[in-house]
Amino acid sequence: MAWEVGRGFMKKVAIITGAAKGIGKAIAERMVAENYITILVDVDVENGQQLAKNLGSNAHFYSCNISDEQAVATFFNTIVEKFGTVNALVNNAGIIKDNVIWKMPTEDFDAVIDINLKGTWLMCKNAASIMKNQQNGRIVNIASRAWLGNPGQSNYSASKAGVVGLTRVLALELGKHGVLVNAIAPGLIDTPLTQKLPLEVQEKLIQAQPTKSMGKPEDIANTVAFLCNEKTQFITGQTIYVDGGKSIGAGI
Repeated sequence: MAWEVGRGFMKKVAIITGAAKGIGKAIAERMVAENYITILVDVDVENGQQLAKNLGSNAHFYSCNISDEQAVATFFNTIVEKFGTVNALVNNAGIIKDNVIWKMPTEDFDAVIDINLKGTWLMCKNAASIMKNQQNGRIVNIASRAWLGNPGQSNYSASKAGVVGLTRVLALELGKHGVLVNAIAPGLIDTPLTQKLPLEVQEKLIQAQPTKSMGKPEDIANTVAFLCNEKTQFITGQTIYVDGGKSIGAGI
């Protein structure tokens, strides 16, 4: 079931969290291009509303704190009431609060886990109920190559490792119900956050890549579109690295 538009034409509904900027913005743009009714979720109201306006009538913005259980439940009730269903969920929202463990405040650990892991879990929980009932759906969780371990990111790496584990469990639980669940682990991607790094740091990171290049948000968006495509029927529980080969080792 999907939102009915015109005479019997059914459009699918996709939800993207953290959609206002960077990778989330690119995913939203791609899903609109794929003819999804695209629900943009973010706490950045100004940029989120502007993006929805720019993307046209297929895009709708909603502000939601994804770490708040009641807020997430209310959000999903609103979406189902208005659009009828949810066909695809892309969990992209995440925050970073880096520090070495002996200097990291506990509240910084909690904040990252709440958004990156708990928020993803809450979104998956609500979407899973809908998708299970309709016996169809796609969930894509944006993890990170950092789940393998990055110094100074004990909170972030732990949260993304949790996302990878969550993805595998949900694939096992939901596979028989026609729901495919996968994760994407981006590496060095050219986003506003990356652009804030000093140029010499950016160049050092680029040279550490086997491809000697930086990825683009569209690289992630293209992978999301592939995983959400109806023709992709036999991939689930996987973590797909979009990192220019960095995860297999540097020095190439």
